[in-house]
Amino acid sequence: MRIFISSIITGFEAQRTAARRAVTTLRHEPVMAEDFGAQPNPPQIACLQGLRTSDAVVLILGEHYGFVPPNSTLSATHQEYREARETKPVLAFVQEGISPGPEQSAFIAEVQAWEGGLFRGSFVKADDLQDSVTRALHDVTLANATGPVDEQEMAARASAMLPVESQNQAAPAMLELVIVGGPQQRILRPAEIEDQTLAERLEQSALYGKQRLFERSIGTTSGLDGADLVIRQERGASIRLTEHGSVVVRIPLDEPRAQGRGLDHMGGMVIIEESVQHRLGVALDFAAETIDHIDRTQRLTQLIIAVRLTGVAHRGWRTETQHAASPNSVQMGMGGVPERRPVSLTVRRAALSLDRTRLIEDILVPLRRQFPSAA
Repeated sequence: MRIFISSIITGFEAQRTAARRAVTTLRHEPVMAEDFGAQPNPPQIACLQGLRTSDAVVLILGEHYGFVPPNSTLSATHQEYREARETKPVLAFVQEGISPGPEQSAFIAEVQAWEGGLFRGSFVKADDLQDSVTRALHDVTLANATGPVDEQEMAARASAMLPVESQNQAAPAMLELVIVGGPQQRILRPAEIEDQTLAERLEQSALYGKQRLFERSIGTTSGLDGADLVIRQERGASIRLTEHGSVVVRIPLDEPRAQGRGLDHMGGMVIIEESVQHRLGVALDFAAETIDHIDRTQRLTQLIIAVRLTGVAHRGWRTETQHAASPNSVQMGMGGVPERRPVSLTVRRAALSLDRTRLIEDILVPLRRQFPSAA
């Protein structure tokens, strides 16, 4: 691959040399302004042309913003980042222990806020940078070695993995989330998926992780269902993991109010928006952590996320504020409604961890539209 190295030049010679060594160590071709020689175009035009013919960009940010060319409000490095971010993998590395000025601070914040196609790392010295760039480029190489992404095939797999919805009106209200990755490939070998340590790790994370998925007072069982690893609890919460790295998470919607979430005695008639939002965040956090654990080199680059609420056919939808204002008066949903279609999104893998707030909102709003307002 051709790797464009983007940074200021003056004062950053050691860092650029370290990045060059990382690129050449992996037998890639570095594309650097220092190598362009005499050209008829201005230096920045030559750099942008070199960037456009490259396969990926290593962006190195330090304390200084750098030279701003005439007729521009952005530094040369900032222009290169803007040019690259929509079309190429950008591997960004920010120096630690620096005191950037306002322009550079804003540039760093812009890079760190962007959710697509981006690896982010940090470094202190040039040697740290060389190691970090080497690892990141290795991961990009592995990702690019996989086959093309087939979104229709991924969507079909996601739909097939949603459990059959129960028609029993007494069935508990559940949030069901499926994440399917592409390109399709085997992520876990059969021996790995049946290894008891994997089940124990997932169970511990579900019971005691940052965002708890299971109730600690309820028993848990784990085992294989065909080729899939499945972990279940009595109230209906469950985790399913496949050899292809697909994850299915089911969480009960209703919780006692004493836990600070969920519904009161009228909860069987309404869905509380904040409760759904919280559980969606829990499910996404768990799924993201699981995928990162089983696919550390990010062979899965694209994800389809499908979310559905079940056992809620007769309920309306309210916010906590709306329910508190009128707790004893609700507009219930009609019985016998057809099965609601899942809300599906196609995202780059980076968005699962870097753009979580917007991702939750993009799922929550279409879910809400499927239900009558209970205001």
